[in-house]
Amino acid sequence: MNEQGIDLGRRRFLTTAATVVGGAGAVATAVPFISTLTPSARARAIGAPVEIEIGAIKPGELQVFKWQGKPVWVLHRDEEQLKSLPELHAEVRDPGSEEAQQPEYARNEHRSIKPEYLVMVGLCTHLGCSPTYVPRADAQARGLGSEWKGGFFCPCHGSRFDLAGRVFKDVPAPRNLLVPRHQYLSDSRVLVGGDDSGGVA
Repeated sequence: MNEQGIDLGRRRFLTTAATVVGGAGAVATAVPFISTLTPSARARAIGAPVEIEIGAIKPGELQVFKWQGKPVWVLHRDEEQLKSLPELHAEVRDPGSEEAQQPEYARNEHRSIKPEYLVMVGLCTHLGCSPTYVPRADAQARGLGSEWKGGFFCPCHGSRFDLAGRVFKDVPAPRNLLVPRHQYLSDSRVLVGGDDSGGVA
């Protein structure tokens, strides 16, 4: 009877120990495997959406962020800049943003979700150069003339875009600047590269 009790106790101990060791081994084996299924930091940097803070951008100011290795511009347009957009319909190539250079929710005069904030990829649609933001006050210094209402100028080949990224007629760039998919997470935070529809880029 005593021997039987000892055998049962030992058997329970060995069973428990084997279960614990086996479970630990399974976890140790699974962790490296599972980690290969999650995207690396490099993969996230290449294609994953990024959150950016825009609350400190003053009216009339542009800040540059990075997404997918590309410059992303956020321009905080003031009232005067917004008022200039309808005045340029006859001068820009695609005033109604009919070409697919923006998500559906940015297919409007200001090419944005919130009129005051323009979120755009800062690469010229001609040869991929990065244009320069030229406010109206800097037009004379840049040689753009007194009629310049502010916008983006690509010094490489002379392409010009207005404050909504719409390309002017008779310049080398064929299309408006690209507006990526984005959504507002709060009044001051934007997710660039994805939106509520599940769409990316």
